[in-house]
Amino acid sequence: MSTMLSDTATTKKKPGWKAMPYILGNETFERFATYGITINLMVYLLGVFHMDQVFAANIVNVWIGLSNFTPVIGAFVADIFLGKFKSIAYASFGTLLGMVMVTLTALVPSFHPPPCNSQQQEHGKCIKHTNAQFGFLFGALCLLAIGTGGIRPCSVPFSIEQFDQTTAEGRKGISSFYNWFYTSFTLVLLMNQTLVVYIQSNISWALGFALPTFFMICAIILFFSGKNVYVHVQGDGNASLDIAQVFVAAYKKRHLQLPVNEEEGAIFYDPTLKGVEEKACLTRELRFLNKAALLEEKQMEENDLNKNPWRLCSIQQVEGVKCLMQMIPICVSGIISFIPITQQGTFPISQALTMDRFLGSKFEMPAGSITVISLITVAIWLPLYDRVLQPALAKFTKQEEGLTSLQKITIGNIFAILSMVVSGLMERYRRASALSGVTISVMWLAPQFVAVGLCDLFNIVGHTEFYNKECPVNMRIVSNSLLYLVLALSGYVSSLVLTVVHKVTGKHGRADWMNNDLNAGRLDYFYFLLAGLAALNFVYFMICAHRYRYKTTVKA
Repeated sequence: MSTMLSDTATTKKKPGWKAMPYILGNETFERFATYGITINLMVYLLGVFHMDQVFAANIVNVWIGLSNFTPVIGAFVADIFLGKFKSIAYASFGTLLGMVMVTLTALVPSFHPPPCNSQQQEHGKCIKHTNAQFGFLFGALCLLAIGTGGIRPCSVPFSIEQFDQTTAEGRKGISSFYNWFYTSFTLVLLMNQTLVVYIQSNISWALGFALPTFFMICAIILFFSGKNVYVHVQGDGNASLDIAQVFVAAYKKRHLQLPVNEEEGAIFYDPTLKGVEEKACLTRELRFLNKAALLEEKQMEENDLNKNPWRLCSIQQVEGVKCLMQMIPICVSGIISFIPITQQGTFPISQALTMDRFLGSKFEMPAGSITVISLITVAIWLPLYDRVLQPALAKFTKQEEGLTSLQKITIGNIFAILSMVVSGLMERYRRASALSGVTISVMWLAPQFVAVGLCDLFNIVGHTEFYNKECPVNMRIVSNSLLYLVLALSGYVSSLVLTVVHKVTGKHGRADWMNNDLNAGRLDYFYFLLAGLAALNFVYFMICAHRYRYKTTVKA
């Protein structure tokens, strides 16, 4: 019932960085596979499946949302039934099957609409996809989402478990891991958005999808190759059950009165923890939950402590649930601040399609590759921060990590606002130039992608650190899934705002902001609207961050 690690978790020496090539290899190549579709999916839906722009953008947003919602379900499945290792293993095969199906939609002619030339596309005379073709494609995307759901909530907690947190070297390794985890992922995406997107757009969609599929096979082989290296930390119980038990126990004892000096812990259930260096202190936040750990007179007299976990929980269980609940306001703030990240694969691609994409006299950049600028930003900034700025900031702020997780999220929110403002200004200039008969270079979109890259970096790293450091060990799978829940909701909110704006601004026969003809629409207004929402969200986040208190622990 209490939240503790099993003794089996400590019998094997932690491998640390020795295990990372296997775990990060699987995670990185899984992202290579799924993002190999996401990055250029908008172009694929428009050019191969002949969808309308708004419908295609909504498909992209819905799928991104689904891919980020399934990790929440995957977290509970891993927590209750499978464990981290098996969840990653099974989900990897699901991802592989989805990749094979997507490849077939491009390889087999009957799985996609017949091709049409640019004149037919311009006049809307292309043959649309059939329900069966769309159903097969969407089924493949759903399989990819399921695979994502098993891998992403488990990979970071499973990686952290490979480090010995009782040593300075282990703690330093974990701190560095967050940065290099994101850096390695970014570098692979960089290759994805250049090589893979070029192959898809200029050589063959089938080959462009088959390449990530091959790498997914390599990822599975690599992950199982490290089976004998990994340390498997098993929880004594599970976080999902802890959450339910705490609420049920607190409700059943709602009639009991809490003592004034409850911090003394004399009448609260606080068993000895094995294999745990630190434990949480009883706090006064969300005080009603403390009743779940309150010992009743009958329980003290009869020593009836372990017979009904739905009526008595430990202090550690209660404080773990409190940590999770106190994170929720911070999580909610990410829904709006992540919209620039979810948007970069939709309308910016449509903008790029209307611009001069030639670099030099012969090479034409694929429209989907423009987002590589945000990755280059991350690839340059993260190693610089990890090796140069973080040590310097640590001396100044007296914080081991340089900046706290909430400070990183604050910076990410600021760049969320700036990225949308810059996007609006750039689109206004692009539209004005196009209406005057001038086609400007696609590199005018570079500033907005630099801002999006910094927004992505600080938000993702900040949220990842926040969820993993603030939650107890046995709740890391559940807490880590919160990041993907936020990204899922961000995609759905983005799709909702897009749909509302499309319908409202297109009334009475007017050209709506999201018109298929960007020059007839007002995409810049849409970007400014998102900037306004991000600014309001920033105010909300600052209030939540000011009220938040980092968890405190004592020696177990």
